[in-house]
Amino acid sequence: MALLMTHADWVADRIAALPVAVPFIDGAMVPICGVPHRICHVPQSRGGAWLCDKELHVTGASEFLSRRVTDFLRAEARRRLIALASAKAAVLAVQPRRITVKDTRTRWGSCAPDGSLAFSWRLVLAPELVQDYVAAHEIAHMRHMNHGTRFWALVDRLTPHAAAAIPWLRNEGSRLLRIG
Repeated sequence: MALLMTHADWVADRIAALPVAVPFIDGAMVPICGVPHRICHVPQSRGGAWLCDKELHVTGASEFLSRRVTDFLRAEARRRLIALASAKAAVLAVQPRRITVKDTRTRWGSCAPDGSLAFSWRLVLAPELVQDYVAAHEIAHMRHMNHGTRFWALVDRLTPHAAAAIPWLRNEGSRLLRIG
């Protein structure tokens, strides 16, 4: 407690610097592929959730709204990231063992030694160039399980977006963790 009290100003500054939390509620603005979309609760409709004109329409009772938004975004992330990773794997003639989408808090993606890939579903909130870079990064690990010069050369071969995506994730990534 004494340590905390000694650094109370620092702690308060860090908390104040956190991005604003964005809950999945009717009317909230959430980025999908970096483009703001408004959550539109349409309880009388059927069909789960869908995108239309920069809106994410979500059906059903209000108590299920947040879960339906999360389910939609996870499915969309899975669809997009599997397509990106598969296309990049084909360039290298490698085959991921499996591709999963998780709710990670410390990594945007990972590649296990057995070739299993995992991605954060929150990448679907980031611009497409960021998604492309993270997919390329993890596929490059299937050839080089390190961050050496050959690894980075391969990343650059797989995507033209590393130079823009890396600083974007550094500057904006924490904001994605506050959504939902």
